Amino acid sequence: MHRVLLFGAGKIGRTIAAFLKQTGDYELLVADSSPEALQKLATLASVETVVADVSDSSRLLQLIRGRDSVISALSFFSNPAIAGAAVSAGASYFDLTEDVTTTRIVRSLAEQCQSGRILMPQCGLAPGFISIAGFHLAQKFDTLDRVHMRVGALPQYPNNAMKYNLTWSTDGLINEYCNPCEAIHNGRLQEVLPLEGYEQFSLDGVRYEAFNTSGGLGTLAESMQGRVRELNYRTVRYLGHRDLMHFLLHDLRMTEKRQQLKQILEDAIPVTYQDVVITFVTVSGMRNGQFVQISDARKIYHQQIGDQHWGAIQITTAAGICAALDLHVAGQLPSQGFVRQEDIPFDSFITNRFGQYYTTAATTRIESIS
Repeated sequence: MHRVLLFGAGKIGRTIAAFLKQTGDYELLVADSSPEALQKLATLASVETVVADVSDSSRLLQLIRGRDSVISALSFFSNPAIAGAAVSAGASYFDLTEDVTTTRIVRSLAEQCQSGRILMPQCGLAPGFISIAGFHLAQKFDTLDRVHMRVGALPQYPNNAMKYNLTWSTDGLINEYCNPCEAIHNGRLQEVLPLEGYEQFSLDGVRYEAFNTSGGLGTLAESMQGRVRELNYRTVRYLGHRDLMHFLLHDLRMTEKRQQLKQILEDAIPVTYQDVVITFVTVSGMRNGQFVQISDARKIYHQQIGDQHWGAIQITTAAGICAALDLHVAGQLPSQGFVRQEDIPFDSFITNRFGQYYTTAATTRIESIS
């Protein structure tokens, strides 16, 4: 049985633990610095738990030794230490980070991987599934013009001025809204500002806005450089959200006070598990001598799985990383070193027992052309 150590017993960590446990194929140990979080997890899934602080390097290494794979569902700033310990202990490593700097550190560590072990960051929704889907559609063209990827995790029933509820990591959200973003424009890889690149579009009869945020492309910009004229990623929100965030982050200069901003958001914006995840990929280029566009759009809703209700962002994020682990164990990914999301074949992902959550009855497929 494949032995997995999962760091993090929060909203996403609980879902990952429940998904892996229900298969019966993984021997799972969950670590977290919060005994309360571990106790909450214990009421959902009968898994072994341990209180551990990742800042204790010797304890970290001790926990990982003897494990085949390590998953981090912690905030991005914890991941370099975990990835380094995984390499030292001879384990494969998976995380959910959207942070560009963290991914670069993980990538550098991958050069030291043992045979049969991989380091695979960015295994969630965006980055994660959206890169797999975007790269898949891009392969259908003789030459590429544009690849646009849009993703949003939204409350199904918005009822505040921001038309938003917290659905995942507040640290990650702030990171995305404040850090520079990668894009390819006129064939050149460049950095663009967060909250810029504003646009509006309609999907399934609902009007949305989208704007630049950091990290959603993962490594796709590097992989596709020189092959596409325009590549970008933008976060989807309900109309009006972006202007309020711009006021908060720039006019009130909260980008300079991120811990205070985190406290404000968590005190004022409630968490919701009644959410919907939107993924919208549009690719255009030359195909069979004609300039055409192909789109794939999905809405994934919160749903009941077994005896537990999960939010859409929990389902989609956990499904991404659990599918990556499954495919690694099955030998369907590169066998050593750094692995990108675009290294995952789309068909292997979407037919995987976890990847199938992107095509379940709780998913609305608005349009997909093969």
